[in-house]
Amino acid sequence: MKKVVLGLSVLALALTSCGTKQKLADLEAKNKETQDLLNTCTIKLNSALAERNAFSKEIDHLKKNNSDLLSNMGNMTMLSSKGAENLEKTLESMKEKDLKITRLQDAITKKDSVTLALVRSVKKEVGFDDPDISVNVEKGVVYISIADKLLFKTAGYEVSADAKRVLAKVAAIAKSKPDFEVMVEGHTDNVSIKNAMMRDNWDLSVKRAVSIVQVLQNDFQLNPGQLVASGRGEYVPLVENDTPENKARNRRTRILLLPKIDQFYDMIEKEMKNMTK
Repeated sequence: MKKVVLGLSVLALALTSCGTKQKLADLEAKNKETQDLLNTCTIKLNSALAERNAFSKEIDHLKKNNSDLLSNMGNMTMLSSKGAENLEKTLESMKEKDLKITRLQDAITKKDSVTLALVRSVKKEVGFDDPDISVNVEKGVVYISIADKLLFKTAGYEVSADAKRVLAKVAAIAKSKPDFEVMVEGHTDNVSIKNAMMRDNWDLSVKRAVSIVQVLQNDFQLNPGQLVASGRGEYVPLVENDTPENKARNRRTRILLLPKIDQFYDMIEKEMKNMTK
């Protein structure tokens, strides 16, 4: 009977790990897709700005022609009707192009401003002065990286009491952003582990991520629909695992605050289509 229970537990853990890996892969793919879209959007924006500059030069040229005409004719009423018509069409085209550029810039700025506001909120709320905690932004995603010595005992996955003060602040921020996802990502060094509780480093990294997710849900009532637990094992190190100090740096947990980018993606995509009309 014990063997059956143990087998079912291992199977459940494997399925959970596969699910979190797939969720992580989906989120990374979506983030890359949006980043590619933003890059394309920036190219189109620069092209539109160059086109606007060309319009400005054309307007200056038309104004000069009309000014020369006025000087030659000596009378405002003799303004070339063709020149005036061309000037009016150019001004109207430039106005329409400016409107499209403004909308596109607003879409990009909105996404950037949401990320910037979140970074400020995290730093203000958490007030990280601890060298074992860092906050940074990569490709529009806010990362909170916490050294494992602050969260767990060696080779363990039970969250320490001291760690909960940090997690309480993270939970408060996440609660204020109900449309954000909170992904907890476990990382280990390359020292292999295998015992009665742990099969390998993959297992340890996933168990640590799940432990933190459970604290956020059970102790701080964070909406479980916002939470994602994932393990990266030893395979995404910050530095080479060639010294005890570097191994300590690689043993960490990252908490990713992910805006649901569909709203920005749809808005930017819409404005990009308008740019081509």
